[in-house]
Amino acid sequence: MKRIRIDDRSASAPPTLPSTEPIRLVDRHGHRVSDPAFPVPDGGTLLSLLRGMVIGRRFDRQAGALTRQGRLAVYPSSYGQEACQVGGALALAEHDWLFPTYRDSVALVSRGVDPVQVLTLLRGNWHSGYDSNRYRCAPQCTPLATNASHAVGLTYAARRKGEDVAALVLMGDGATSEGDAHEAYNFAAVWNTPVVFLIQNNRWAISVPVHKQSKAPTLAHKAIGYGMRGHHVDGNDAAAVHAVVSHALAEARAGGGPAIIEAQTYRLDPHTNADAPQRYRDDSEVAHWKERDPVTRLEALLRAEGRLDDAEMDRIGAEAERLASDVRERLSGEDALDPDDLFAHVFATLPASLAEQRQALHDELREA
Repeated sequence: MKRIRIDDRSASAPPTLPSTEPIRLVDRHGHRVSDPAFPVPDGGTLLSLLRGMVIGRRFDRQAGALTRQGRLAVYPSSYGQEACQVGGALALAEHDWLFPTYRDSVALVSRGVDPVQVLTLLRGNWHSGYDSNRYRCAPQCTPLATNASHAVGLTYAARRKGEDVAALVLMGDGATSEGDAHEAYNFAAVWNTPVVFLIQNNRWAISVPVHKQSKAPTLAHKAIGYGMRGHHVDGNDAAAVHAVVSHALAEARAGGGPAIIEAQTYRLDPHTNADAPQRYRDDSEVAHWKERDPVTRLEALLRAEGRLDDAEMDRIGAEAERLASDVRERLSGEDALDPDDLFAHVFATLPASLAEQRQALHDELREA
């Protein structure tokens, strides 16, 4: 990898306020929209984005079904947010890092993580479920915004070692109300670390609407207060998300510092399987966002431009079904769990207090 000095900074102009109108490259009817700063990705990239969203949505639907069957303890769906998940993940270079939240399972699948390993944490069977170093994906973060500080620390350390590594942090609108987000934004800007914070503004932090969290015109406007670049993008436009995130990551790698990207999207499903969204939002709101579906939007563009036909869609659909079938089959049985796994990979050397707890557990199991 290219060696980078930690104090490198680009000669770019100071950050300016983002537009209140989101960056859009493909409208909800599948028509191209011209933008002077961000070209539409090439045809191959657009097909990859569509494939990722179709597979990701099928995986998401399958995970929801497994939760209803009792195979998963909980599942936070990202139905409707596929453009953010796939567009962001595919913008990363191989050596970059992804810092996901609990809702970003589709992003992990798009990054190449084994889908069953993605769901292992949500079964309650393992500390993470996948090898973070192998996939360069941090564990899924349940506490809001703590992954943001972890990403800043990793990229700061990488810069000190002269490594050309950037990170993408996925977070929701609710996470921006946490102190951890402020600390991460501030230190990222002060230390000029190559981090891009992608805020998936899905309108609701469980049952709290975004207008009760912030008076800023957009959440991307917060960037300028930290001395960062800010971008406001249509989060249901996979082409726009991919283009803007790719641009921000490239600038960050070149020494231009971190950026905040707000992606306007919507969570069509409940917060989790334990949520009752009808108590706090109207069906008309859900219908409004279904008309802006990210999958059908990109499919319409590719069909209109002759880059996609029924045969190719059938092939992608069949690939998605094979993945769903594999997940079902591999999660159909009961896992043989080892109680010692509770204490594995927590400390390099197990402290005496945990060693005592492990022994107490062994004694209890022998007496059972």
